[in-house]
Amino acid sequence: MNPVNYLQILQLAAPETIVTLTVLVVLGADLTVLRGKSLAARFNVGALLSILGCASAAVLAFTRHVEFNLFNGLLVVSQVSDFVKVALLVLTIFTVLISTSGKFTDHVGEYLSLILLGTIGFMFLVSTEDLLMIFISLEFASLALYIITAFNKHNEKSAEAALKYFLFGGMSAAFLLFGFSLLYGISGSTNLREIAASLAGKGLDPLLMVAIVTTAIGFGFKVAAVPFHLWAPDAYEGAPTPSAAFIGSGSKVASFYIAAKMMMLGFAGAEGNAGWHNFISGWVPVVALGAALSMVLGNLTAIVQSSVKRMLAYSAIAHAGYMLLGVLSNTPLSASAMMFYVITYALTTIGAFGVVFVVEEATGGDSIKNFNGLSRRAPGLSLCLLIFLLSLGGIPPLAGFIGKFFLFSATVLADEKHLGLLWLVILAIAMSAVSFYYYLRVLKAAYVEDAAADAPAIKVPALTMIALVLLAALVILLGCAPGLLMRYL
Repeated sequence: MNPVNYLQILQLAAPETIVTLTVLVVLGADLTVLRGKSLAARFNVGALLSILGCASAAVLAFTRHVEFNLFNGLLVVSQVSDFVKVALLVLTIFTVLISTSGKFTDHVGEYLSLILLGTIGFMFLVSTEDLLMIFISLEFASLALYIITAFNKHNEKSAEAALKYFLFGGMSAAFLLFGFSLLYGISGSTNLREIAASLAGKGLDPLLMVAIVTTAIGFGFKVAAVPFHLWAPDAYEGAPTPSAAFIGSGSKVASFYIAAKMMMLGFAGAEGNAGWHNFISGWVPVVALGAALSMVLGNLTAIVQSSVKRMLAYSAIAHAGYMLLGVLSNTPLSASAMMFYVITYALTTIGAFGVVFVVEEATGGDSIKNFNGLSRRAPGLSLCLLIFLLSLGGIPPLAGFIGKFFLFSATVLADEKHLGLLWLVILAIAMSAVSFYYYLRVLKAAYVEDAAADAPAIKVPALTMIALVLLAALVILLGCAPGLLMRYL
């Protein structure tokens, strides 16, 4: 057995190492030189340090061209995984920028450090093909998310949301660990490729079926797919809005990436079929059922919400249903289309939550009526909101439209001969049409309704406005030139 080369491990995990050092610097600076400064100054300096660390890690991950498999899949570095890390770091930078105007906590260093620690967990999650590392990375990132959900001590809903999120997260971890233990018992390995090789040609025995179902349940909790979505509306509404933005963006990118790898790679040979009138037992029909339920329940329940954050939570559930189409299609094309959709959705979601955060800070609430007259009170902010919501609805030429086009096309092409998955695509298009209603309700309030006579103009913090403008520009750019992103996937 060759001796472990720790320098080589550090080189392969260099982006994660840089972000880890950034955590220590941010914490150290906030606890020493910044302790007597104002909240705004601490947030600005902490954000600057966080952004510099994330940007350095992103440049390193983007410019290196390494293909390496360490310790039998425990750490896997590839160009695709490095690009997903870049996407995660960009999302973290935008989350930090939006957070700078927050007044929900005095513990600035701890808050920013937890966001960075969550990012580190996600980065390790997309760099492994081993069950143990998947579980450890997922739970490491989840612990950070539970804590930042409870960071608003001035709001009782924040503590309640964090408790629900933690309890449901613990339950999902139990299901996931149970499924993983069964897979190890069946195959004798924790490596996804070796598990698939061991399962090849054995058929669906009862233990494997239980492993598939429990693993799907575990990941269903993480991506907020129906019927494992119950934590999401309360977590999105009760958490500080920048925390909700991070939960709805970074965790989605990493979770869907590893869920697709787990199903397509680990359960290769046990797919089954979800074609209309041609159901065959396997993991594909399980995922197809979750996708259909998520699209229907998410969109229909979002219609009746008065809180914009809860509406975005149910919208996220519906979008999880769309994203699952890329998993169950089980082709390289559909996986690429899914990752394009997830990344563009994450950018749009951070932007939408950023607008909500500004309105919430200015008006004291996130109800739809709080957006009345936004186009007159903050024209630039309302324009950004228009771009984000229309993209989520799938209006061309925005990124949301081209993402859905790629995803739905790849799903149809996955079974081009029999068009067995066409029923899911038709359902997704119909539910996308339904989603226009609740997005347009918010835009109606912003552009048609009048604000109260004494309502002042809304002043948008400079850093937040810069982040929102950049996000809106990216949503337009990736809609008009999707190849800029698709070439790396």
